[in-house]
Amino acid sequence: MVLSALLRFIYPPPSNLFVIAMSVISLVSLGNSGIMEMKGKHLQYSKLWNYGTDQKISADKKAKISSKTGMIIAYTPAFLAGVGSFVLLPVGDFRFDLLRSAITIHFFKRIFEVLFVHKFSGWMDTEAATTITLSYFISSTSMIYSHYLIQGFPEPQRDLKYFGALLFLVGISGNFYHHYLLSKLRIKGDKNYKIPQGGLFSLVNSYASVPQALYVA
Repeated sequence: MVLSALLRFIYPPPSNLFVIAMSVISLVSLGNSGIMEMKGKHLQYSKLWNYGTDQKISADKKAKISSKTGMIIAYTPAFLAGVGSFVLLPVGDFRFDLLRSAITIHFFKRIFEVLFVHKFSGWMDTEAATTITLSYFISSTSMIYSHYLIQGFPEPQRDLKYFGALLFLVGISGNFYHHYLLSKLRIKGDKNYKIPQGGLFSLVNSYASVPQALYVA
């Protein structure tokens, strides 16, 4: 019953070993990451670099790179996967082009923000950088390849691609705007975290009264 309802909105997954394997790996990896976060064992980067006494002692012994360098490394392979799909697979249907365009634009925006918007003050564990990079790259390539395989399939009964494209543009624009607001919280040389203001932050500020919950890009 549930599967039948879902197939009104989505394609059935292609019968492909790579796609199935990557889907399982991604699901297990994300589930494990969520459990680790709940236990307080965060990926060590930026403001979480030395979170907790035990992790701080461990972090001092680990190889590290600047957060800015780490995030550039994390986003670039996924961005190149999106760009490369247009070179390696120049002909695609409209849905396929939408998907790989969204991936390319998303990671281009991320790289642009790292270079010109965000203000970084922390470090990044090289192991965390590797984990994040692989996660983004594998997810991006799997989505691109999966959509490449389903080209020519009958459209779902409820076609949401135009609504999805509009939602993507609204979301990515709002995300960029709020990242810009976060970046303006810090003056040159400032490394403190502050309560964000403006935009939609007023809707969540009531949850940011504790110092540990304050965020800044």
